[in-house]
Amino acid sequence: MRPRRAARGLAGLAIALGALALAAAPGRAQEQPAKPGKGEPAPAAEAKKRKASAKEEREEPAGPPTWYALTLAHAEIGINVAYFWSKGPKLRAETVIAGHKVVTVVSGDTYYAYDATSREGVAIGRSKQALAKDTPDRRPFGRELEVIVGQGGEKVGEEEIGGRVCERYRITDDAGRREVWVTKDELRLPLRLEIYTRMTGKTIFTDFVNWTRNLPLDDGFFEPDPGVNFQRLSFEDYAKSQFTPIGPVPVLYLDLVTGR
Repeated sequence: MRPRRAARGLAGLAIALGALALAAAPGRAQEQPAKPGKGEPAPAAEAKKRKASAKEEREEPAGPPTWYALTLAHAEIGINVAYFWSKGPKLRAETVIAGHKVVTVVSGDTYYAYDATSREGVAIGRSKQALAKDTPDRRPFGRELEVIVGQGGEKVGEEEIGGRVCERYRITDDAGRREVWVTKDELRLPLRLEIYTRMTGKTIFTDFVNWTRNLPLDDGFFEPDPGVNFQRLSFEDYAKSQFTPIGPVPVLYLDLVTGR
């Protein structure tokens, strides 16, 4: 199968599927009790010590935040499982489409997508708009709430999913309907996404599970596997192709290329 034709086949399946936890410091043997501060009773000093210790345990590790999540996308043709890891703006995602393991790596100014079986892929330059959005605290995946609200979506209610109270947001337009359920806390993590497309009359359901953060992830994890043969394109050349499939695998997360 020629690369361009293979990409189109995989891309079609991809569109159908996705249009898509601090270790405490060890105790010290025979630890001596802390001395009360001047004019401070012993119980108050001990409470102060416990409060300081709890604060230290809650502190996050140094460096950019790291995240992991697994998604299950349900469609008529079956279920697709995707794995996501991030460190600051860096991303690694893995999924299997039609028997092909598709790996996506986004690091710096390049978006890599490749078939881990055939060792063939594409390396595309990212737009200035996409690079401008890269910040240490901005997670590169699981940002469905930002997208839907940016498109004009509004909160339509609250529901409980998996024992967690979530806020539900919806946008309806000529393309169809998109809804997302996010946790009602400062993290605003998506737990469920539904996409209805008018053109096909079909709905795709995606569940986000196993959200985990503060994983120890080395920068090397966000580099392409060695030995992959890449077809390289600048962003301008990719844009000239009108973002159509140009290699052996689809570009699943186009927003990380275009910034839109």
